[in-house]
Amino acid sequence: MDDLNVTAEEHLTAARASAHGRSAHLVLQQPPLRQTVIALTEGTALDEHNAPPAASLLVLRGGVRLTAASGDADLSAGTLHPIPQERHGLLALSDAVVLLTAVND
Repeated sequence: MDDLNVTAEEHLTAARASAHGRSAHLVLQQPPLRQTVIALTEGTALDEHNAPPAASLLVLRGGVRLTAASGDADLSAGTLHPIPQERHGLLALSDAVVLLTAVND
């Protein structure tokens, strides 16, 4: 079993050391469910991409902006937010770690 606090800290440290400003780790895979910890340094973005059939984002540390055509959402630590069923992106407003939960086909 993963300790999300430890995993978050490890990947935030790795993101800070990365030239790309990000680090990710798949913590749970029980098809069709996947949970991934994603760490991003301030200003780092995940470019627009397609949404899985169902997904949510839990902010573990820092703050992020979830961007989508239907509107942007600024999320802070402790916030759980659904991923819109449209193309979307993610921008770190500060050094941040999120838990992405996705259900894939």
